[in-house]
Amino acid sequence: MLIGDVARRSGVSARMLRHYESLGLVRPTGRTGSGYREYSREDIRRIFHIESLRSLGLSLRDVGRALDDPGFAPAELVDGLIRRTRDRIAAETELLTRLCRIGAAEPAGWEDVLQTVALLQALGSKSAGARQRAALSAVEEVSVPVEALVEAVLSEPEPNVAGALRWALAQSGEEGPALLAEGLRSPAAEVRERAVQSLAEIANREATALLQGALTHPDTVVRRYAALALGARGAADAVPALIDVIVEGRNDTDAADALSTLARDPALAEQIATGLVGCLARGDVGTSARRRLTQALADIPGSTTSRALAELSHDEDRAVALTARYLLKLRDARQ
Repeated sequence: MLIGDVARRSGVSARMLRHYESLGLVRPTGRTGSGYREYSREDIRRIFHIESLRSLGLSLRDVGRALDDPGFAPAELVDGLIRRTRDRIAAETELLTRLCRIGAAEPAGWEDVLQTVALLQALGSKSAGARQRAALSAVEEVSVPVEALVEAVLSEPEPNVAGALRWALAQSGEEGPALLAEGLRSPAAEVRERAVQSLAEIANREATALLQGALTHPDTVVRRYAALALGARGAADAVPALIDVIVEGRNDTDAADALSTLARDPALAEQIATGLVGCLARGDVGTSARRRLTQALADIPGSTTSRALAELSHDEDRAVALTARYLLKLRDARQ
């Protein structure tokens, strides 16, 4: 078969076939009487093998080794191709994400595009100060897509920068909670914590609903932040989780303050007092936790609390008993 016929059937141009020949990749088996290249079936099969290997991303040099070196082991080369392909896909995905975010910002002109690009780059800066300035600018100067803010806040390790990002996200509209919900499902504990902290600063119904769902989250840290945020919003369903926070001993003062605020509602006051007393009666609650629970009764009005403090004033734990007596004196003084 002549070179023109091979080119038509294989899809490889005659120029490329000559290039393959110059590299020694495939040489036509013979020549016609007029000196034209003539390819055999084996030559054509080799051409298809070359094209198949090239489609995997192999260089022509590696293609030659693969076809001609009997000792050639493909595993290492294929692993390298996999790594390079993943890197290329990651780079292309990053570019696509950036383009989508610029488009979402609805730039009016190239000046807006350049400002958005600069801000997105600053959010990914190695400098914490630059990231913090970018977070503040995201609200005050340039509109940044919510997706970029969520990605930044979920990956931000610096507390001050994270605070600025949470503030910027809270000002950014209604899309944030849905995107942060993904963070709550993250396998990384630090991402889940950042997600719930961000939701705690967004004061809308969707964020509140997600926080209510987080009260039963398997991660105790997520449950704690959700309970504290909901307690501050006056949500009665946070009461059991807030009591658990007191037992746990992390942010227990904040939890007690939240319960005190909720207890201004007489119906909730009885529920809170009953919950605290029930915990105090449990056999699996340690000494320190019982002291914290007793202290939490301080600002809970109602007869249930008064009866509980009277009983606790004779508790075997001297610290619990002294705390209960002191609280009873304060209550008597206020009456």
